[in-house]
This record gives sequence, structure tokens and C-alpha cells, in this order.
Amino acid sequence: MVLLVVSAMAQTSKLLYPHISNAIDVNIAERYEGISKYLLLNSGTPSNWAQNRQVNPETFGLAKAGSNNPYELDIDKVTRLNNENVYAVSYAEIFTALEMSDVSFRIEIKPVFNVVVNLTSTLNELNKTTYRFEVLTEKQGAPVKTELKSYVVAGNHLESTDTCLSNGRTFMNVTLSNDINGPALLVVFAQFVSNPKIMSFNAYPFTHNSAEPKPEGTFLRLSPLDYNLDISSIYLETNLSDTYALSFNYLSTLKQNAGDNQSITYDIPHFLDSSPTLIVVTGWNSTSFFTEWTSYPQIPIKTGADFVNSTSLSNVFSYTYLVTVDSALYECTVWLGGPKQ
Repeated sequence: MVLLVVSAMAQTSKLLYPHISNAIDVNIAERYEGISKYLLLNSGTPSNWAQNRQVNPETFGLAKAGSNNPYELDIDKVTRLNNENVYAVSYAEIFTALEMSDVSFRIEIKPVFNVVVNLTSTLNELNKTTYRFEVLTEKQGAPVKTELKSYVVAGNHLESTDTCLSNGRTFMNVTLSNDINGPALLVVFAQFVSNPKIMSFNAYPFTHNSAEPKPEGTFLRLSPLDYNLDISSIYLETNLSDTYALSFNYLSTLKQNAGDNQSITYDIPHFLDSSPTLIVVTGWNSTSFFTEWTSYPQIPIKTGADFVNSTSLSNVFSYTYLVTVDSALYECTVWLGGPKQ
């Protein structure tokens, strides 16, 4: 199992199409590999372009400025690649800043392995309801041995569990008082047992004395940046209740900094563990209670050209790297291609 995970992380490049058949293809592959490394090893200009919400990069790069560690990416540069963030840089803006008009690209950053959560049964009793969940941790279908930590948010109720070991599949029970109204959210963090810097997570909404949870982003737009959270309301009649920051080892209830009915800001704590921070916001719109969430860094992200459905590109190559973002390890794949000759 460990070998499967390590081999998946160690891959550096893969040809999508066509097969390398001549010296021209080899030269293209070498050039594209150099570009993919440039994106991850250079900080761009200005070097701190991501922290200023009003600034877009003049030249594009994702590396953390001043870092001596190769492939250490800036948490805010990564976050501004996510289209759900109100301060996201568009593909057109990145394309211009890359200054290579003959190259199209796509970037994907995600956890090294997946966490899958399934609700398997519900037991209703007089004063409480117990939910049974299946939690799978896997990489390309192979089980990944992890330590699990979970949180449940429902209404104004927050509880956490002790950590437990999983060989890739485990079951956990969540019991909620019937006095609590939902919808509820189960947050699961998974830490690879052989390397605590390799983390993954999932958030699973479910009903509890409530209607079906609405899709993510129905009521709020959550935009973390520079260890601040901006919350923009989609509707006028929206009231916030509680805001939590959660990681594998830490949790904190956030206090509002400033804002009005349409936009509110919070400080995001600097937790000391190698874990993404999951931010959960509860509130209500008219009579509907809701739970919204996002992660910081705002991963997973996919941005750039659509190589799968494009008919105008050829010589498409992909390069996969293990990168560090805020002390945690993630998988980053860069696709590069040029126009058909």
C-alpha cells in the first residue's frame, strides 16, 4: 500500500497524446517540462502579487516568495486560482502574465489521496438520531492507511471526535439530539500514517430535522485570502450565526472583524499542524437555516484550458509534481499544449 502511494506521488511527467515519435516532439516535451517547472519554482512579479486583492500578476508564478524549498507554493497564489474566490485571477489574466502566446495550459492541485464519505443508515429514536457513515481513504482504488479526525456542525452545535486509525475503510456513528435542527455537516480529515504532511479531507452535508441541504454556495460566497475570510451574502435577508475554523488538530470559533449585511470579514488563525483549514459558516435566510464551507488553501482547484474537449490543440503533455502549500503536501498536475500545426 505504501509503495502504491509513493509511486503515484513520484511521477513527474506523462504524455497524453500523441506518442513521442520524432525529435520535434522530444523538443516540445522538454520545453513544456521546463515551463511546468517555471510555473512552480518562480514567484512571479510582483513576488507577493496574491496578497493584494486588487493586484494581478505581471508575470505568473506560484512559488512562495523567499522560500528555500523547491516546489513550495504560496497559499494565496494557489487560492486565487479557484474560481469560487471573488479575488480569483482568470485564465485570460494568467495567460497574459505567462507571456507565451503559443502555449495553452491547465493547472490542477488536489490532495494526494481521496476521502469518500457515504451515509449508510439512520436510526431514529425518541430523543436522538444516530447516523452511520462509511469513510473510505484511497488512491486510485488502493486503500490508504490513515488517522481520521472528524467534526460535526449542526445548528449552533459543534462536536469533534478522537482520532482513530483506518486501513482504508472505517465506519463512524454520529448521534445528534432531536432538539438540534440542521442541516448538519460532517467534516472528516485524514492524515497518512507514514507522513503527517500528507493530508486529505471531505465535508458531507446531511439532513437532521431539516430539509435537504442546499448546494454549496447557495447562500454565501466564501473567499479566504491572506489569512482573512471575506463572506459575501447572495441574498439581502441573510444572517450569520457561527463561524468555525477546523483542522486536524485544532478548532476555533471566529469573531467578526467588520462588515455589513452584504459583506463580513473574519481573521483566519494560523494553526500549527500540516493541515488545510476548513471554514464552516452557519446562518439563516428568512426561515431556512444553512451551513456553508470552504477550505484554506482553497483546494482542490482546476483552472485553464479544456484539453479533453478541445479540437484545436495538439502535442498535449502533462507533468505531475508533489508540492507543498502551507506545510502540507499536495499533488499538482500541469497540462501544456500548442495549436495544431
